[in-house]
Amino acid sequence: MHPVSSVVELSDTFWSSVSGQAGHMLSRRESLLDWNWESLRDLLTSWGEPSFRVEQVWRWVYRSLARDFEGMRNLPATLRARLAERFHLEALSLLMDTPSADGETRKLLFRLSDGQTIETVLMRYERRHTVCISTQVGCAMGCPFCATGQGGFNRNLTAGEIVAQVLFAARAFREDGAVLSNVVMMGMGEPLANYEATLTAVRRLMDERGLNMGGRRFTISTVGIVPGIRRLSNEGLPVALAVSLHAPNDALRDELVPINRHYPLGQLVPACNEYVAQTGRRVTFEYALIDEMNDLLEHAHQLADLLRGLRCHVNLIPLNPTSGSPYKASSPARVQTFHGALKRLHVPTTVRLRRGIDIQAGCGQLRSQVHGT
Repeated sequence: MHPVSSVVELSDTFWSSVSGQAGHMLSRRESLLDWNWESLRDLLTSWGEPSFRVEQVWRWVYRSLARDFEGMRNLPATLRARLAERFHLEALSLLMDTPSADGETRKLLFRLSDGQTIETVLMRYERRHTVCISTQVGCAMGCPFCATGQGGFNRNLTAGEIVAQVLFAARAFREDGAVLSNVVMMGMGEPLANYEATLTAVRRLMDERGLNMGGRRFTISTVGIVPGIRRLSNEGLPVALAVSLHAPNDALRDELVPINRHYPLGQLVPACNEYVAQTGRRVTFEYALIDEMNDLLEHAHQLADLLRGLRCHVNLIPLNPTSGSPYKASSPARVQTFHGALKRLHVPTTVRLRRGIDIQAGCGQLRSQVHGT
């Protein structure tokens, strides 16, 4: 992925000049990404097309990563025209593309067909290429240190809008000679609060007829929606579960993760144990270290007690600071002290590298900058 020299930004004035006509054209058509294989097959059959046409279209969209129908060269011109009249493949319009100084991270801001905006982050590591995607426009969870949570909730994304972010990432990495390897649902929104669309998207991307990504390459993050975790446990999918924990006791977690008031740790930890038992996969706990709030030695001991006997791993993440927030990242010394304490208490743990600090890659930060929220 080659970093661009500056932020690519389409101004509101420019967007207004083109969105009227383009938006109207899209509104008359459906996103093909919101259609599943069976529905498309039935439609093409009703058009008198042979059954193999659905496979051809699907391969163009999910394997060749086609952006339009015109380039689908093995389809008859009449069918390409008919598909283009009925559908579009552009669920996202790129509004901003911001690379980090080291070129390893790109923060993307997309505008959706209704004018709402979402964020996606591309991250390049030595052995993998990851996309962090959004599942909602905004978030209703209200975590006070999160820019998305402070911006409020607008709507759920459709399965097609979720899929579109992954296809965009696959194209971007392919253009750099790389292959998308991992999808993490840790962007804007709570995936388990948009359960049906999230799982539909995962299954679509796993489908061997399409992108054919293995289930173990997906991570679904949650702030702790206990019914959703229990439901996910029984889906038969080998996806990884990441829980945004951030506090080792209910009193502190009530403040940092308000959903804890509905699903306290006494319910969350057993649900995580159930997930491990049903899937055979360990649970990852995300723990954002906030200076002098959740990074004391007593918190490390409480965390070890809370997770004792649970097959898990703790990712310690110095807080990605949000403009105007009273919450500050723990100092490197405090991070190392907390990390060392967990290791001595036999808690599997890693200090995770913060990515894209210089481009506001934390959830919701770029969007809030643009919208002023």
